[in-house]
Amino acid sequence: MSAAKINRKLHRWGAVLVAIPLVWVIGTGLLLQLKKEVSWIQPATVRGTSTTPSISFDRVLDAARGAPEAGIESWEDIDRIDVRPGRGMLKVRSKSSWEVQIDAESGAILQVAYRRSDLIEGIHDGSWIHDGAKLWLHLPVGAALLGLLGTGVYLWLLPHLVRRRRRHDAT
Repeated sequence: MSAAKINRKLHRWGAVLVAIPLVWVIGTGLLLQLKKEVSWIQPATVRGTSTTPSISFDRVLDAARGAPEAGIESWEDIDRIDVRPGRGMLKVRSKSSWEVQIDAESGAILQVAYRRSDLIEGIHDGSWIHDGAKLWLHLPVGAALLGLLGTGVYLWLLPHLVRRRRRHDAT
């Protein structure tokens, strides 16, 4: 079997192997590119009244408890707090993927919304399936994509090289 035939077979089967993970990564990547523009993916950031945070952590927890849909009762229910001094607010993210935006001065709830971007990021990087997916799925797919790039460039160049050789041999 010639090198060109082997190369075509490798290219064809490599494309089949990486098709599903590639579509998965591209699809979720496109959604993540839109997360600041589409509030369904990630809630828009609302402005607070001041640019200097002045509320205590106890007040932050009390305010977050005031959003029943977030299901926050204690600090164990909170995944993280994102402080945005320039916007005068704090984002409290619950472990249930709800986001409570709180005014950094008054402690008033500015917005409560479900946050899908973290789930989409987990699907995108494979951690949603298993922690080892990054290493055992995405790394081989990335290597296969690199191989597809190499075989694809070779398949693209091959006709040009053959024509060049024929012209050279004809002279």
